[in-house]
Amino acid sequence: MTTSQGQLFSDPSANRARDQFRAKSKALVDKVSPVPDAVARLVHDGDYLAVGGFGGARLPTAVVHEIVRQKKQNLRFAGHTATHDFQILCAGNLTGRGQLLAKVENAYSVGLEARGLSPHARRVIESGAVECTEWSNYALAVRFKAAAMGLPFLPSRSMLGTDTFRQSAAKTIACPFTGETLSALPALYPDVAAIHVHEADRFGNCRIRGTTVADLDLARAALRLIITCERLIPTEEIRSDPTRTVIPFFCVDAVCEVPFGSYPGNMPYEYFSDEAHLKQWLHVQQDLDSFKAFLEKYLFGVRDFHEYLQLCGGLPRLQELRRQELLLHLGK
Repeated sequence: MTTSQGQLFSDPSANRARDQFRAKSKALVDKVSPVPDAVARLVHDGDYLAVGGFGGARLPTAVVHEIVRQKKQNLRFAGHTATHDFQILCAGNLTGRGQLLAKVENAYSVGLEARGLSPHARRVIESGAVECTEWSNYALAVRFKAAAMGLPFLPSRSMLGTDTFRQSAAKTIACPFTGETLSALPALYPDVAAIHVHEADRFGNCRIRGTTVADLDLARAALRLIITCERLIPTEEIRSDPTRTVIPFFCVDAVCEVPFGSYPGNMPYEYFSDEAHLKQWLHVQQDLDSFKAFLEKYLFGVRDFHEYLQLCGGLPRLQELRRQELLLHLGK
């Protein structure tokens, strides 16, 4: 039987999580906030951070930028389906910037899908300065599901008999009904999560178009939740079609309106990814000095995400990405 060797970087206790959820306000109050204020208030040094989206789609890029800009330290991170968000966070692990990432639970993080591997993310992981535990994508999704259900773990067949299981912190258990061997996956309750959505009202009721992957469970698993949205819409609009609300207000701690907030990732039905800029990110990372200069210009040298968008081409470039996404969905 395979024995796991990895470390668990979060507390799977459902009872202790319930104590924190119980203390969280459920009041219907205005939660609109600028991104810098939300990050300063809700992301603390040493927190366990999880980021929504899927690969390069629907990323809360503005929040990730701000976490690095504010020099948060010693974060733990769920590398569930992470791509560009992870390489941004790794920018916080540079000489002179301290150590933003301290522990990472890896399923998919260093790769940017067909675009290739992030040289600096790979540099950070291979340095040995960051502790890592391995999981499958599905295993991390199940861990969020367990937390969303208020359980300390869920049984699964995922990873059994694999090296991934050996490098994880999962356990094997015997099914009480059949005696079959199953993988016990511990619940994952992040201290804070950031999710980008299409629309939200000022209370935090959210709509998402397209794939949601594990985000609906993540929203219910996180002790604190920052929402960024393409558009703030009236609560009357939310109430006119309540079945479209996939994240309810009582899960949310801050709502930040950030048009083009997934850039340079894509936003389904809104705009395509900026492949040229993503390629630029990957290219400059090959040389550390070039990467530092790039970050000083595009991340540390701007006041906010809007200034970053202006540096990357502003409205003309963003309108072109909208056109590309429209043509994609028209099949042209």
